Amino acid sequence: MEKLLKGVVHFRKSDFEAHKELFSELESGQHPHTLFIGCSDSRVVPHMITQTLPGELFIIRNIANMVPRYRIADEYLSTTSGIEYAVKALEVETIVVCGHSNCGGCALIHQPVEAKRDLPNASKWLELASSVKEQVNRELPDHNDEKARAWLTEQMNVLEQLKHLLTYPYIKEKVINGKLQLLGWHYIISTGEVYQYDKEQESFVLLNSQ
Repeated sequence: MEKLLKGVVHFRKSDFEAHKELFSELESGQHPHTLFIGCSDSRVVPHMITQTLPGELFIIRNIANMVPRYRIADEYLSTTSGIEYAVKALEVETIVVCGHSNCGGCALIHQPVEAKRDLPNASKWLELASSVKEQVNRELPDHNDEKARAWLTEQMNVLEQLKHLLTYPYIKEKVINGKLQLLGWHYIISTGEVYQYDKEQESFVLLNSQ
């Protein structure tokens, strides 16, 4: 608690003062250029990774950076409504789905039912990546290399969520008309590297090599 309070005081005296004019402009509204869909993992910090300022990113975070397929329902749809608002109301130009290394959610996909018994809601949520588990098991049936399986799961999950985005009619239309681009990233926590999926090469390519 004390650390949080000190952080709030430091923000007001330092960071806020450094960008005082920007915050004044942002008071009247936001015009982010990018919707960033990332994992809730505490090690993933979107503004730090992209070096962006307040007002540039509209951020949606959840376990394993998932995107539910498009639907309209009477239930409360957090991620779906966030996507709708970012694309329709804020008219973002880019959507980034950012996965990351050592993702606990992606690892949980491969765990047996017994291991997930105390996480019923998280387990249900991870069903959004059930096809990812099947793909990984087909490509790495022996499961001997855990690091390779984790890497493959994280990257395939990003691609699966990009597919889910295209089930949204208004997203598909904008992509086809060249008004919206979809990007898939894989962020490596230990090195700071970011890999982006390249459709032509059909693989993730390093974006920020030194």
